[in-house]
Amino acid sequence: MPLDKRTREQMLAHCGEIHEDDGTDPREFFKASRIHKKDDRKTKQLCRQVAETLDQVLSGEISDDVLRGLRVSGVVPAPDASRLLVTLYADCDPEGFDRDTIEQQLAVRHGQLRYEIAASITRKKTPTLVFNVIGPDCTSNEKSNEVQQ
Repeated sequence: MPLDKRTREQMLAHCGEIHEDDGTDPREFFKASRIHKKDDRKTKQLCRQVAETLDQVLSGEISDDVLRGLRVSGVVPAPDASRLLVTLYADCDPEGFDRDTIEQQLAVRHGQLRYEIAASITRKKTPTLVFNVIGPDCTSNEKSNEVQQ
């Protein structure tokens, strides 16, 4: 169906203007907000499940005395749900805290911890874990700031 002259002129007048949504697929533009909310909810659910599983494993199921003194302070996606940042708090005396030993033991037990997480969640792929250990000498404000990052 041919366009009349006035409609064609109006359409051509708009072609010279650049808008913020130029070059994007409208289906993706309007769908992104709904998908982001769903992914955000599922990501939070995954982080909570991982935190509960790790806290349970570290509290008694693991046969390592160095790791038994760790408590899960928080789990956040880093940058997405395929990789999780696990913040652990060392529940011990400040004199007995040795970050290097704890990080070495976490590296040794990394596979076992991922296995336990894979058994407790229903996902096709188990997320990669990155550990951040907080010492007992941190104040509660420092601990909450490190968890939020």
